[in-house]
Amino acid sequence: MYIGHEREFQNATFPSLWLYDLKEDKAVQLSEMLDMYVGNCMAGDSVMGEVYQLPQWTKDSQGFYALVSDQGSTGIYYFSIEGLAYPVRLEAEHITNFSLHPDESKLLLSRLSPVSPSELYEMTLGETELKQITFEHHDFLKEHIVSEPEPFSFQSKDGDEVHGWFMKPSKMEEGKKYPLILEVHGGPHAMYGHTYFHEFQMLASEGYAIVYINPHGSHGYGQMFTDRVRGSYGDVDYDDVMQAVDHVLTVYDFLDETRLGVTGGSYGGFMTNWIVGQTDRFRAAVTQRSISNWISFYGISDIGYFFTRWQIDGDIYDSVDKLWDRSPLKYVKQMNTPLLILHSDEDYRCPVDQAEQLFVALKELGKDTRLVKFPKASHDLSRSGHPGQRIQRLTFIKEWFREKLA
Repeated sequence: MYIGHEREFQNATFPSLWLYDLKEDKAVQLSEMLDMYVGNCMAGDSVMGEVYQLPQWTKDSQGFYALVSDQGSTGIYYFSIEGLAYPVRLEAEHITNFSLHPDESKLLLSRLSPVSPSELYEMTLGETELKQITFEHHDFLKEHIVSEPEPFSFQSKDGDEVHGWFMKPSKMEEGKKYPLILEVHGGPHAMYGHTYFHEFQMLASEGYAIVYINPHGSHGYGQMFTDRVRGSYGDVDYDDVMQAVDHVLTVYDFLDETRLGVTGGSYGGFMTNWIVGQTDRFRAAVTQRSISNWISFYGISDIGYFFTRWQIDGDIYDSVDKLWDRSPLKYVKQMNTPLLILHSDEDYRCPVDQAEQLFVALKELGKDTRLVKFPKASHDLSRSGHPGQRIQRLTFIKEWFREKLA
């Protein structure tokens, strides 16, 4: 048994469960009918020391348990070797790891929720209630006000349903208007969902409302939804995030539409760069570990030389014009939003020259910008970086928005 795919949609293809018959020399795909991502594809910044969760066989070798991700949740499915599958637990939560009890009556879960960092829980198979085993964050949650995300959805321009979440400021006063920050996840093939996010909670505690969605290109909504963004960066995904901002501004009358911020990392950093090159509606932006120039990015990332060709549908031999058209750097003269650029010096996923090119161009044009580089840090700074640098990063974000959205 193994997890993999046959690159039907290149690097946007969902991983699936396969069973290999040694006698027949044949592999059978077991999870095809689900149209789900097998594994944990949740975006977040609150999982420490995560170990990749492998499927676990039952004692009789007739089936196994595996993580799946769907519509903002990561849970557990049971798969039989005959090809049957059913959910063991798929709720509004983020299960990162599990272990099957030796007598196969229970599961031990590592679980986050939107209002609680990771704790261990015990689940009796066949029952829905969980028994909490650890209480590592009890004091923290008792001492702090946690903003609970509110789910919403809207119909995109092409008719698909797009899911998102809205977080109110942790403390609110009657009649007061509050700024709104748009967050865009990386990937693009990843998923926001029902997990705890330190960055979002920090911003909420500072008096900001936050909106975040799973635009076209995200995991969790079927293979075709994920594949939709390839070759269309900055089109359907841009429309989705702008619609999300419009939606919450219409629903929540305490939001100040003149004080909007935007931030994101990796692909979310690309989108931040792209957004401020297309519109002036945001008063402040923070781009993190981003891409600004698809031409210079071509072939140098540790993600693989094929990434640009597969995702942007262009190469440096026959379609340089398309790469440049999709590069935020092309639109730098149109960037009027104050832009803070955060990047790790040893980022090999989105190399630091992407930040430096954008910064130099903005400075030459007299734009309001600042570049902060984190020495000896990697692309995963926000998730597994040095604790001191992780705090510094959040502080830079907080102070930039505080200054520009006052």
